[in-house]
Amino acid sequence: MFSIDTYKNEWFGNIRADLLSGLVVALALIPEAIAFSIIAGVDPKVGLYASFSIAVITAITGGRPGMISAATAATAVLMVTLVRDHGLEYLLAATVLAGLIQIGAGALRLGFVMRYVSKSVMTGFVNALAILIFMAQLPELDPRHVPPLTYVLVAAGLAIIYLLPRITKAIPSPLVTIVVLTGLSMILGWDVRTVGDMGALPDTLPMFLLPDVPLNLNTLLIILPYSVAVAVVGLLESLMTQNLVDELTDTRSNRNQECIGQGLANTATGFIGGMAGCAMIGQSMINVKSGGRGRLSSFAAGVALLIMVVGLGDLVSQIPMPALVAIMIMVSIGTFSWSSIRNLRTHPRSSSVVMLATVVTVVYTHNLAIGVLVGVLLSGIFFAAKIAQLFRVTSTISADGRERIYKVEGQLFYGSVEDFMAAFDFREALEKVVIDVSQAHIWDISSVQALDMAILKFRRDGADVELVGMNEASETIVDKLAVHDKPGAMDQLAAH
Repeated sequence: MFSIDTYKNEWFGNIRADLLSGLVVALALIPEAIAFSIIAGVDPKVGLYASFSIAVITAITGGRPGMISAATAATAVLMVTLVRDHGLEYLLAATVLAGLIQIGAGALRLGFVMRYVSKSVMTGFVNALAILIFMAQLPELDPRHVPPLTYVLVAAGLAIIYLLPRITKAIPSPLVTIVVLTGLSMILGWDVRTVGDMGALPDTLPMFLLPDVPLNLNTLLIILPYSVAVAVVGLLESLMTQNLVDELTDTRSNRNQECIGQGLANTATGFIGGMAGCAMIGQSMINVKSGGRGRLSSFAAGVALLIMVVGLGDLVSQIPMPALVAIMIMVSIGTFSWSSIRNLRTHPRSSSVVMLATVVTVVYTHNLAIGVLVGVLLSGIFFAAKIAQLFRVTSTISADGRERIYKVEGQLFYGSVEDFMAAFDFREALEKVVIDVSQAHIWDISSVQALDMAILKFRRDGADVELVGMNEASETIVDKLAVHDKPGAMDQLAAH
């Protein structure tokens, strides 16, 4: 239930830490927003405007306080072909439509699907993202393109990040890293790559505009596949990041509201010349580790980003990239679940396979959605296989050999129907067969069809078959789908 007092506390319950952490996040957003714009094949201002808009709007309408949303690589890579073939205006239209789809997902309360993402998939997702974050810094550490001084500055930045908190936590150490390294670089004139080398920063505020595309069916058919992909990937990454921040802060948040918040942000962003985005695990981790907990941190990050790139662009462009690389390395180290390596020896093999498959798929494809999908599918297969192993059928025969009772125990579903059918001896001459399912549960159409087949085969050979012990849920599905007591059932068996 929505509460004014709770919402107010999410804004003003942690003002100082939220403002400082928001400033750190804003500085870290700038080079990434520019890089993601380059990935999508658009001007840097498209990513920067998007990061401002999405961060501010999700702060107001999202379901997870303290989580940072902005332009991301996960959505940028999906737009490359659209931009190349049709141009920026179609990207903006696709962004608006993707936002509307996400709003619809939230209204339909589809956030519940995250219940079916196992802990192993979550761990694999986090570990893969940590690896991707680190790999994204490698171009800035390539000795063929950067001077040796870069490595000294990265090491100095990491030293400040990890050692300063032992002295004081009054100011976030990543912010100190940026200020110190930028000051030294400007004063001493060090020749290192800077934010300005990533691309030109915008010098005007974003303006409201309608995407310049024909409003017809052809346009819809062009942008719909991209919009659906962006909406799904964006929500998946956002909800996964939301789960992670929930665990880190030991709080709960509203998944359906987050879907709506992401949708509103993307819809509005498309109207100010920005590209689609979603939650960012790296920046969210920076925010949380810097003390950010409330909506104010995300709002401050968005506003500070706009102020810095538009009003203080000349100064921001002087920030050395090694400072930001050091922060992102810290994020990758902090994001990776190091305990998962130790747990490979003790956790069930199936859980470890799911985790490793998720990591490998995400790192190989650079697509979080594909990796998570592989992990969820493997989890489902392993779960079904495990449940099928807990199934058994035993039987006893009467003293006169005329009646046999088959007792079914466990879950009867598509994964156990083969064992179910194999347990019956249809060649045995019996007058009566009792199938006792009081210790079983019938789940799906596959199990109902197997039950039909068993009963009809026994009846075909002259046995009287009695089905006993069905619970209420099993009885409901059997009454609805079964044919063994319906007219013409034997004819269906013959046809089969």
